Amino acid sequence: MDWLSYVSQINWLAVLLAFAATMAIGFVWYMPAVLGNRWMAAIGKTEDDLKNISGGAGIWLPMMVAAALTAILLAVLISKLGLDNALAGAWFALVVGLVFRAGGHAIHNGFAGRPAAVTLIDSGHDLVAMTVSGAIIGAMS
Repeated sequence: MDWLSYVSQINWLAVLLAFAATMAIGFVWYMPAVLGNRWMAAIGKTEDDLKNISGGAGIWLPMMVAAALTAILLAVLISKLGLDNALAGAWFALVVGLVFRAGGHAIHNGFAGRPAAVTLIDSGHDLVAMTVSGAIIGAMS
């Protein structure tokens, strides 16, 4: 697996900044005043429902691990492809996000019968977060 050799070339500061950007984008994206109210209405939940959900770290930990792994994989792929600027990294991450993340949302939400608003809001978040992450990693490559 030749691509694994690129793990040693990862700029870990770039990965950390991409991860932090993803968390910040999600925090703002899902704020009630931004898209949170629309998202909650689309999933049939209220703010109180979400505040009273059980699970604690079991809810946040998998999301944070997935965001970290996404940043690491983007760093490996951007390095392997020799993308060495913000625009190239952003464009690559946008395409990857569109195919894999937004595509996945469309498939799973479609079969689950969820409203299109859920797919659009969640896909929009993923595309923005991945594009910004790709720009950060590309700029720091």
